[in-house]
Amino acid sequence: MEEGIRIDKWLWTVRVFKTRTQATEACRAGKVRVNDKIAKPSHEAKPGETITISIAPVNKTVHVLDLPVSRLAAKLVPGYMQDLTPAEECEKLKMMRSVSFEHRLRGLGRPTKRERREIEHLKKKLGE
Repeated sequence: MEEGIRIDKWLWTVRVFKTRTQATEACRAGKVRVNDKIAKPSHEAKPGETITISIAPVNKTVHVLDLPVSRLAAKLVPGYMQDLTPAEECEKLKMMRSVSFEHRLRGLGRPTKRERREIEHLKKKLGE
């Protein structure tokens, strides 16, 4: 009989989510699919399965290669999962990060409340 590891724990150990609680909540919300079926947090992940995770604007697809015993260092993650996310999805994430970033000259400090409101107003206008 082949053993597995809970899907929420596996997502946490391979650093898809920062906390196991976030991984569990994503499973409960229906954002995690295993082989195109919605997975509960208690689903046992097994090598060879394909997992799709909906994280904000991106649908991340990974292939389970192995089952770790505990949380991994970032350098060791490729030995346990293969990222199959299409390039278009990665571009969406890069674009979202570049749009939401504000550059501020060094030495100006934090924006005042008035400056922050002006920034938010400008962002709203650009988003429409």
